[in-house]
Amino acid sequence: MAPTEDQRGRRGVAARLGAAIAATLLGASAIAGCAGSGEPVQPSSPQVGSAGSSGSGEPGGTTGEGTSAEGPELSSVVAAHLHEPVAMVPRPGDDDHVWVAERAGRVQRLALVDGGRTLEAEGDDVLLDITDDTTTDAERGLLDLAFSADGDELFTSSTDADGNTRIASYDIGGTLADPVIDLESEQVRFAVPQPYANHNGGHIAFGPDGKLWLGLGDGGLADDPENRAQDPSTPLGKVVRLDVAGTAGEVEPEIVVTGVRNPWRWAFDTDGSLWIADVGQNAIEEIDHLPAEEIEGANLGWSGYEGSEPYLDGDGRRPDDAIAPVFEYRHEGGNCSITGGFVYRGAEIPALVGAFLFADYCAGHVRAIRLDDDGALAQEYDLGIDVANPVSFGTDAAGEAYVLSQGGDVVRLTAAG
Repeated sequence: MAPTEDQRGRRGVAARLGAAIAATLLGASAIAGCAGSGEPVQPSSPQVGSAGSSGSGEPGGTTGEGTSAEGPELSSVVAAHLHEPVAMVPRPGDDDHVWVAERAGRVQRLALVDGGRTLEAEGDDVLLDITDDTTTDAERGLLDLAFSADGDELFTSSTDADGNTRIASYDIGGTLADPVIDLESEQVRFAVPQPYANHNGGHIAFGPDGKLWLGLGDGGLADDPENRAQDPSTPLGKVVRLDVAGTAGEVEPEIVVTGVRNPWRWAFDTDGSLWIADVGQNAIEEIDHLPAEEIEGANLGWSGYEGSEPYLDGDGRRPDDAIAPVFEYRHEGGNCSITGGFVYRGAEIPALVGAFLFADYCAGHVRAIRLDDDGALAQEYDLGIDVANPVSFGTDAAGEAYVLSQGGDVVRLTAAG
């Protein structure tokens, strides 16, 4: 169902009831949070290949008022091959390296060679290893990294041995050229029990307010059985922020956005707006865009809505003020689970500047959407790049784009030619 003008702002309770849908997902991701049956997601090892190969599906079932346009001509190169990379970020002040998290619990620092077309290890590139304290069943593991604004602290988002979401910080010593993680400085800044092994979320990033933001899934199983996403007493199914600056130890989370199923992933743009890719249940994957002044208190509607379509009702599940996605697509043509990226602000691909990048874990097509000045969908692009089982996007200090594959490839997007 294409979102109407009214639905782009607030979903009306009189919206058309969606048809009953039974979409069975094959080869569900252990990370991307694919929808499935009512059972917890079990560890899986989907067949993965290198960049340039993907599932047989074509982009399918997109909705919105924008037009499908021919995107900029792109090329791609495998810059590195790692073991289940899930996050990639630059450290402030260091334009020549990126830090990459592997799901098992390792953090590596890699040098950019030839503008990032190759990523190379330098000496002992593993700067942090928390594998002994990390569980990786289903959608769990070391899931993300973030740096303080001065680059002197590293924050990790992981699943501990008991299955809890755990946000920790570490002081970084040494020099910019030769950094050292002070393991004795580790502090747990936030922890929350996870009832199931899927829909754990886990993406972290510092917001324009200087606070650490964290996206948490609804806790797992199908249909959010305990209605956690709409329950104000739990951080699950929410985007929260943590005031970690100048503090020690654990901090209380502040709920900012309510009603998400499994936000994988999300990103701030330079104007302070927030983009969220939220994994759907059986039928619809969605992208939400919240202008800076509309983030606080926003409710994205899960589980009363899946995408823009009414889903479950009763027990406070369907808020009257839920915000509809700016873009959604259905589980057709091999699609199953959205992997969000970020708004491209690099210099190498000018035609892509201002577009939000995303992909689908099963279909593998790298895509982008662009909004108009009023915040409505203007264009969608298939960028002509396929990556097998994309689980995340990364960027370097120059803002160039990388796609991380569950199979290990780190794929650098480049201009054609």
